[in-house]
Amino acid sequence: MSTSGEDVAFMARALAAANAAAAAGEVPVGAVVVLNGGVIAEAYNRREQDRDPLAHAEVLAIRAAARALGRWRLTGCTLYVTLEPCAMCAGALVNARIDRLVYGADDPKAGAVRSKFRIADDPRLNHRVEVTSGIASEACGDVLRSFFRARRSKPST
Repeated sequence: MSTSGEDVAFMARALAAANAAAAAGEVPVGAVVVLNGGVIAEAYNRREQDRDPLAHAEVLAIRAAARALGRWRLTGCTLYVTLEPCAMCAGALVNARIDRLVYGADDPKAGAVRSKFRIADDPRLNHRVEVTSGIASEACGDVLRSFFRARRSKPST
């Protein structure tokens, strides 16, 4: 299990990915997959760029981690993500056998790890993910609030 200092450091890296997403015009969510204290994959939302409804940061990071490791079972891995995963992404965590999830901001509208559902540690599923929430939550929430504030203030064309 990571220490609090490691969690903060890896979340900072996920935040950097979220900021890159915002700069690209994507909803600013960033994700990092860590194994044995090292980053093996990172990604940010790319739904607009890829024209792909499944191109969430978590899914892209999980895919990249599986390629990097040459296996689909990502046991031993921790996923750091700036926003609480949705139902699709929480299901992907379970299916990829991720050991641990660390996320920043809660998502009261679509969060499927704590806010709306508890997919990651649902005892009815064949795998459960250890969850740590609230790491750098203010910074994670700020990047999202700033992004949407800026979008709302732009005149429509």
